[in-house]
Amino acid sequence: MSQQDNFFGGFLLGTLVGGVVGGVVGVLATTKLNKQQDADEGKAPFSRLEGKSSKKKRLSANPQNMEVARRSLEDKIAQLNDAIDDVRQNLGGSNGNADASANNPVGDRRP
Repeated sequence: MSQQDNFFGGFLLGTLVGGVVGGVVGVLATTKLNKQQDADEGKAPFSRLEGKSSKKKRLSANPQNMEVARRSLEDKIAQLNDAIDDVRQNLGGSNGNADASANNPVGDRRP
């Protein structure tokens, strides 16, 4: 009985300690990445938040950029559809052969 109690207590303690350690590591890694991004952009900390709202304003203020992006996405979708059709055709031939062999087992020798 005491081994079960020790296991449960150890498991609970390990879960709590692991959660705290993981949270601290996550916060430290995030702040380090944010500082590196701010240094790369040459901006002061938290100015990136202001940049997001101005970026949204620029995108909504310029419908030409939106049209170019829409056309680019339509082209990519068309390319993906073509690729999917090619794969379906290639697999259709191999699946057709597999279905025929499944319907006609090797032991069955019908003319």
